[in-house]
Formats: sequence, structure tokens, C-alpha cells
Amino acid sequence: MMAKAKFQRPKGTADLYEDNSYLWQQVEAQARRVFARYGYGEIRTPIFESFDLFARSAGDTSDVVTKEMYDFEDKGDRHMALRPEGTAGVVRAYVENKLFGPEHGQPYKTYYMGPMFRYERPQAGRFRQFHQIGVEAFGSTAPSLDVEVITMVVKYLDSLGLKNLKVALNTLGDAEARAAYRQALIDYLKPYQDQLSADSQTRLEKNPLRVLDSKDPKDQDIVQAAPTIFDYLSDASRAHFEAVQAGLSALNIDYVIDDRMVRGLDYYNDTIFEVMTQDPSLKGAATIAGGGRYAGLVEEFGGPATPGIGFAIGVERLVALLQAEGQADRQAAPVDFYLVQVDDQVANQALVLATALRDMGYVVDLDYSGKSVKAQFKAANKKNAHYVLTLGDQEVQSGQANVKDLRSGSEQPVALAEIAQQMPAVLQQLAAEETAK
Repeated sequence: MMAKAKFQRPKGTADLYEDNSYLWQQVEAQARRVFARYGYGEIRTPIFESFDLFARSAGDTSDVVTKEMYDFEDKGDRHMALRPEGTAGVVRAYVENKLFGPEHGQPYKTYYMGPMFRYERPQAGRFRQFHQIGVEAFGSTAPSLDVEVITMVVKYLDSLGLKNLKVALNTLGDAEARAAYRQALIDYLKPYQDQLSADSQTRLEKNPLRVLDSKDPKDQDIVQAAPTIFDYLSDASRAHFEAVQAGLSALNIDYVIDDRMVRGLDYYNDTIFEVMTQDPSLKGAATIAGGGRYAGLVEEFGGPATPGIGFAIGVERLVALLQAEGQADRQAAPVDFYLVQVDDQVANQALVLATALRDMGYVVDLDYSGKSVKAQFKAANKKNAHYVLTLGDQEVQSGQANVKDLRSGSEQPVALAEIAQQMPAVLQQLAAEETAK
């Protein structure tokens, strides 16, 4: 006899169910609530797109392109890739659907959430299928938009209960400043070329700013004395950065300047930032969100010259931080009614009654396995149901059943044929009796 196949989830992925699933739903729902207050609407883009879309946006020296892309040839011999991040697809949709038109409002403000894919070594907080919640705003270079975007992510994380949030802030300058700084970094790093890691040697000529982002200890020692971008900022970039700082200070957003911070993708310019928590119960500062300004990306995809700014939050890390800080006690919607069936003969009547209560907006559960009445009451208590409504032949024939409040023990009759009309008053009476006790 052939052995049954045993299947397991792919390495670097996770199954979400019960309490974990409920927590994720709350995290996503709160993002929608907070972002809507700032005028952001949701956008949903394909999970796979042309490989070139991600390669052109991320930059050919980024780890995403050189090491981590999940790419494949489809049946039409097209080179496709699972999305490794959200911005490229949103920019493509912005251009393809002409969302830069005046009828869509400018700046155009949108958010996304969903799975991303990168082939990297699975470890704590890193998955091959991971999830992001992100925001993009197109069409304005105003420093106040930078401040709004940073404030929004801080307020969102704060609303989830995360403590001691801090913004790490830097600027990469405009195109002119970045070009001058790029050459200065090359000049500084050239004498150390043979001592750099293999990745940094590759990046030295193509994008030396990425060397600053290296995690290799020797690379980190070498860049300690490297020049900083602040020596090369144009007057306009300096003024923009100062205005962002002033705006954050006006809103009492805690921030620090980190002149070595370089975002992992190549399309950023001017303001870049990371948001981290420094809660003492966690080991060191943990980055939860990161983003910044970009220019040239919309044009790269065939649209008009349009500035953008955005951020992304790693949901797995966010959930882990919420759990570490004791902010993860999110539960499924509580059961309002549990319908106890005395015997199988009332199964159809129980379904009719459950459907009527659900149509009224109540959460209702009932037994489908033929448990005894005693076992059904245990199930109701296990689910923390507020009320029990017992249904048997007697109740069906009389057209009346008792609603029992499991918290107070009080009971009130209700006419089954008029349940929609009577139930609000019955629950109000039970609540009054509970208060009186």
C-alpha cells in the first residue's frame, strides 16, 4: 500500500489561524482606520509583475535584484517575478491608470497591504513570504507632506499600543548633491577597495551609498570616517530637510538624525526615515517601518515627472513587537448567542433562528455534532457566549423560548416568531437585571 504523502508549508512561510489571524485582522483594520483619517485610499496591485519592473525600480545593485527575487518564466516565455516590495507595483498602477490626472486629486495618496516575496535565508523576523502595510503619496515636494507621512505612521503604531517610538531621520539630498556625494564616497573608499566585502566591492562603482548600508563588520569600520551627505547638500535640499525637522518638532514627534542611514532600495532622495521602538523590555532599538522620498521613478515607468514619498511596515515584525509588549490580546468577535438544541429534531428551526439573529447583527454559534445539552452549555461557556437560547420540541410548539444571560443567570422569554421585534427589549431587560445584581 502506497504511503500517504505528507505535505508541509514551504520553508520561510507561516500559517496564520485563530488568535494570530485575529491579531492580523486588527492590525490591518486599524491601518485602514488611521490612514483614512489622513485621506489615503487603498490600492491593490498584482502579486506578480514583469521582472524588469522590479529590477528597474530597485536598482541593479540592490540585494533584491541580485540575490532575492523570486522570478520565473511563464508559459508565454515572459520573465515574471513575485513582488519583493510594494512601491514598484503602485507606481506602475499610478502611471498605467493615469492617476496623475487632476480628476484624481493631487497629491494622490494611497496605501496597500499584502504578501511580498524574497528568497533569503529564513531567520527570526525574516520570511520568504512576508507581509507589508505601505503608503505612497504622489505629486508634491512640500516638506509638510513628509511630516504628514512620518506622523501618520507614528500615530498608527502608537494607536496599536507600541511604546517609546522614535524616528531616525536622514536626507540623501537632490540629484546634484547625491552625485557629488557619490563621487566623494568613491574617492574615500577606493584605497580600501581590497579590504571591502565582495558585495561592497561590487557596489563601489555602481552605487557607493549602499556600502554605508553594509552589515559586514569590516565594511562598517571602514565607513566610520567616510564623508557625510551634509557636506554636499544644496541650499534647497538643506532647507527642505530643516523644514521637515521643524514640522516634526511642532508636532512633538521624537526624532534623531542618523547621517549613516541608507535605505535598501536605490530610488530614494531627500528625506529618508525609519521608525523604531526603544521599549526597555526589548533588546535594543527595533525598526518597524521605513521609507522616504523618491524622484524619477514615475518617469522611469513612462509617466510625467512626479515626486513621491512613502513607507512600508513589516507586519510580521510589527506583530512580534506587539506580542513582546503585551499588546497582542486581540480576540475574535465574542459570541453573543449560543443556541442549545435539545435534540436533532429542531436542527432546521435552530438554523432559522440562528440566521434571524445573525441578520440582526449578532454573532451566533450552535452545535453541529449532536452533543448533549450539558456539553452544549459547556461549549457556550468555553466560547464565552453572553446568552444561551435553548430550543426543543416544547419551545417549537409553544413558539416561545427563554434567553439566559450566562453572566447573571437571569432569563427572559421571547416569542420566536417576533424575535427581531422583541430581542432588543429582552436584552435591555437582562442588562438591567445584571446591573441590579
